[in-house]
Amino acid sequence: MSAANVDTSRRSGTALERYYQFHSRIYDATRWSFLFGREEVLRRTACVTYPRRILEVGCGTGRNLPGLRRLFPHAHITGVDLSEQMLAIAAKKVSDDKTTLLRRSYSAAVHEDGQPYDLVLFSYALSMFNPGWEQAINAAWDDLAEGGCIAVVDFSDSYFTWFRNWMGVNHVRMEGHLWPYLSRKFAPLLDERFSAYGGVWNYGIFIGRKQA
Repeated sequence: MSAANVDTSRRSGTALERYYQFHSRIYDATRWSFLFGREEVLRRTACVTYPRRILEVGCGTGRNLPGLRRLFPHAHITGVDLSEQMLAIAAKKVSDDKTTLLRRSYSAAVHEDGQPYDLVLFSYALSMFNPGWEQAINAAWDDLAEGGCIAVVDFSDSYFTWFRNWMGVNHVRMEGHLWPYLSRKFAPLLDERFSAYGGVWNYGIFIGRKQA
């Protein structure tokens, strides 16, 4: 990826950004064991839409970017993340001129050229936007073209207080709060919850369409 494809014009120092200064180094090696459903959400999304313009919010180390490129080879893909360290890793995973990385927060729409997105993907990002998850969903609505889709895979909830508290230490809110708001904002095409490790926690997948 050329430097021209990495926009670092909007910067912000936050606790979450400092958290990923360390975790960026171990993210791909450790998250496979509990970030379930990432391939599934891409596969399910490909069944309902064929986007020309894709935005992934909280793209992190770019783990999903090659999968998006394989599924949608002709799409322009934009990845947004606040962590400089995560984006540096992501930049090594893409080599085409149709993928752009932006360093910024996501509290407002990012499309500035009059071309909205056909797909906005959140992969284990929204549960870490505390505060800000509602603003991010609203921003996705603004970024989507009419009839475009939002796709979300994320932690949902846990019956175990100790686990919720531990995830809170890692900036993750697990109160099942995402799914009702998503289903009110978008017309649901898929809205399911799945059990992880025998019910220690649940995660969810939501795909919805923007309708007037």
